[in-house]
Amino acid sequence: MDFFDLIKERRSVRSFKKQEVEEGKIKRILEAANSAPSAGNAQSYEIYVVKSKEKKEALSTAALCQPSVKEAPVVLVFCANMKRGMSKYGARGTEMYCVQDATIACAYAQLAAADLGLGSVWVGAFYEMQVGEAIGADQKFERPIIMLPIGYPTEKPKATPRRKLDDLVHKEK
Repeated sequence: MDFFDLIKERRSVRSFKKQEVEEGKIKRILEAANSAPSAGNAQSYEIYVVKSKEKKEALSTAALCQPSVKEAPVVLVFCANMKRGMSKYGARGTEMYCVQDATIACAYAQLAAADLGLGSVWVGAFYEMQVGEAIGADQKFERPIIMLPIGYPTEKPKATPRRKLDDLVHKEK
């Protein structure tokens, strides 16, 4: 699909078929995430691939019982790796760059999933400590930032209203 069409057509999908996502597609999504730019190429993030029913239920509970998290065939959990961020940029790397790195990697994964005919939804409302415990993250240095449930959609949501560019963009005077 043309990139601009992909961006225009991608939607947040919260309902999935009970159909596994092929390993080849998961690998391509992870490769796309790995291609994302990062501050100083530190790649200060980790990606956890969650497929087990028990762990997805734990993640759903941590995410205020959002059903899409437990119903999706696979959930990618993107964590900021504060240690990697700190090694190159100190406090700014720990507080911000590693979060940005995880975020942009997730955005690349989300677009890759859409290009492969899969649906996904960005999940940011959750209790970080519970998510970290569920995935076995190193809670001292890894901070869960985003969960991305992925699967074959059972719905095609309509486009949501967007701000007009005149409202969003500020040009120099």
